[in-house]
Amino acid sequence: MQATRASSQAVLNVLGPKLGEMFGGSADLTPSVNTLRKDSKPLTRENPVGNYLHYGVREFGMTAIMNGITLHGGYRPYGGTFLVFSDYARNAVRLAALMHCPTTLVYTHDSIGLGEDGPTHQPIEHLASLRAMPNLHLWRPCDAVESAASWVAALERKNGPTALVFTRQGLPQQPRTPEQLIALRKGGYVLIDSNGPPEAIVIATGSEVSVAVPAVKELQAAGKRVRLVSMPCCEVFDAQPTPYRESVLPSSVTRRVAVEAGATQSWWRYVGSAGRVMGIDQFGASGKGPDLFKHYGLTAGDIKAHVEQLLG
Repeated sequence: MQATRASSQAVLNVLGPKLGEMFGGSADLTPSVNTLRKDSKPLTRENPVGNYLHYGVREFGMTAIMNGITLHGGYRPYGGTFLVFSDYARNAVRLAALMHCPTTLVYTHDSIGLGEDGPTHQPIEHLASLRAMPNLHLWRPCDAVESAASWVAALERKNGPTALVFTRQGLPQQPRTPEQLIALRKGGYVLIDSNGPPEAIVIATGSEVSVAVPAVKELQAAGKRVRLVSMPCCEVFDAQPTPYRESVLPSSVTRRVAVEAGATQSWWRYVGSAGRVMGIDQFGASGKGPDLFKHYGLTAGDIKAHVEQLLG
């Protein structure tokens, strides 16, 4: 299974029957965001007892209506659109956070990885912008396991909205121990540890985790003690007790590289002035996803080079 819009649908199909009444919808992008569950029935004039609403091109209206459904009670609504179109919904997202309303926001096509649609559809500043909103939790999973954990976190949350941010492109499944399966619910955890105390740490999220994996493995094969941390949810990680956060990101390790295919702004607090952030602080371009990652310097080779430069 892959951490894409397809795995979002697969997780919904598995979890849906066990989670009581859910009400889904999409801002006229259902075929693209894959938010239909197997038991979804469109709500229409002919079928007034449906559980899925096609909102049309109305991201703000969709989110505002979901807030109302949540506040009314009896349902846990979720709605989907492209991440770049979260701008249109922002006032309603802010109200959800302000009202402590546990609305679930499904955002797909989360980076330049969407490819040929170009800069109008490629989110750059959106992840940083949403993370800046008080009381909003943003999960950006790297595979199907993190996708499932993010859905559970959204459904268990009672005091605020959750944004679930998925890629368009397919991503490989990452192996994990039972301990890591527990730790990932804490928002950030060690995915690949170093052989001995780390001398450098790579922090990645979403699709960039699978890019960082080969870089870290190559560095380790060369005798470098490099740790890879997956950070699917900064807000949940930041809320963990200090000893846990210190165990993942030891303050003694100042050689750090954060990797995310978006604005670099929100990552500097994790790497400090001695670290580096690999991201994109300009608008995207039209082209195939892999070509764009290479163009913007977000390949495994680029990550390896940055770590090597920090290690001297």
